[in-house]
Amino acid sequence: MLELIVGILLATGATYFVLRPILRPSGAEGLSTSTDEGDDPDDDLSPQAVALRALKEIEFDRAMGKLSDADYDELHAKYQAAALAALRENAGARGAPAPAAQRAPAALGTPRAPACPVDGPRPEPDAVFCSECGRRLGTAPGYCARCGSALAGDARYCNSCGSRVAA
Repeated sequence: MLELIVGILLATGATYFVLRPILRPSGAEGLSTSTDEGDDPDDDLSPQAVALRALKEIEFDRAMGKLSDADYDELHAKYQAAALAALRENAGARGAPAPAAQRAPAALGTPRAPACPVDGPRPEPDAVFCSECGRRLGTAPGYCARCGSALAGDARYCNSCGSRVAA
């Protein structure tokens, strides 16, 4: 008789532990109910991050053959404009003063548009990267002054265009 009672108690306990996740309320043990299942709470939802993720997504969809070239061009223009607007808004919100190299042409009255070695002058006056090909505009440490590609730390010549790197 004792074995029967112990067996019933063990069966009841096992059933309780199996059914407990199904029967308990969703927020019963201090779980956060503000996020849906699968949402990443650390996910950046800023307009800049959303537009950049959308650009990556349409690049991937086009590479996988899910998106036609015409649709890609339309979506790329839309998301690129949104990303540029968000980047400019973010740069304007910081309120950081422009470096002296960027302020000098405006002070002289002759604003200089940055130029890409591949795509030519850019319409954005404050551009650091080309909006078409993504190359760095102008010179910067660690980047080729001629083509804008990244350089190795001890490089004497650019691996992309072969030009000599200034010391």
